[in-house]
Amino acid sequence: LALSKRELKVAISLGILYAVAQILQTVGLEHTEASRSGFITGTYVVLTPIFTAVLLRERIPRSTWVAVLMATAGLATLSLNGFGAGFGFGEGVTLLSAAVYALHIIGLGRYSSPTTAAGLSAVQMVVIAAVSLVAATPGGIELPTGRGAWASVLYMALIAGAVAIWAQTWAQSHLTATRAAIVMTLEPVFAAGFAVALGGESLTSRMLLGGAMVLAAMYTVELIGRRADATAEQDPPSELLHHEV
Repeated sequence: LALSKRELKVAISLGILYAVAQILQTVGLEHTEASRSGFITGTYVVLTPIFTAVLLRERIPRSTWVAVLMATAGLATLSLNGFGAGFGFGEGVTLLSAAVYALHIIGLGRYSSPTTAAGLSAVQMVVIAAVSLVAATPGGIELPTGRGAWASVLYMALIAGAVAIWAQTWAQSHLTATRAAIVMTLEPVFAAGFAVALGGESLTSRMLLGGAMVLAAMYTVELIGRRADATAEQDPPSELLHHEV
């Protein structure tokens, strides 16, 4: 679908944000453990409502803050197996990437709509590819070798890339940014599930507890959020009531 000039600028800006977040997260991974990186990246679930309240002046319900805390605790339980060393360069860069991810989520929540989701996601993918190519150029670009490597690249580009961006863009046309961020914390839950089902890893009590916390957070924010939406639809605005009286 064709985008207006304003929508095109929004899509380009969102693509740049996502690409920068990905690059920062990758750089951070070179200097910290994967488990710590996963947890710190997941702090976008906390940063999203904070940025929403500060930048957009929107009120965040208490129930949502409770869900945010539950999701964060679940992420910590799933991702961290001891805190290891202190907070260094890698952790700092990863935290910065989480902040940029949060801004991307907020931007999608504000500007995405069902009719523009396809266009916004397509432009974002082109911009992400362009920014990533520019960022990779100084170190040299090496093409994968072998069918297995190319299959992995194609899967990441098409399924984990294009389809995921489109799904997030479309979904956020129906969800607030904070609710979307909490739902997205299911990513490590699915990762743990696939690791057990397909990767031969053992199911641990830490996986079960962390996954239960994240699921409880998602259930809380979705259940209460949908009730609030239903109430808002059923209750007419006070100005209308006053006018009718």
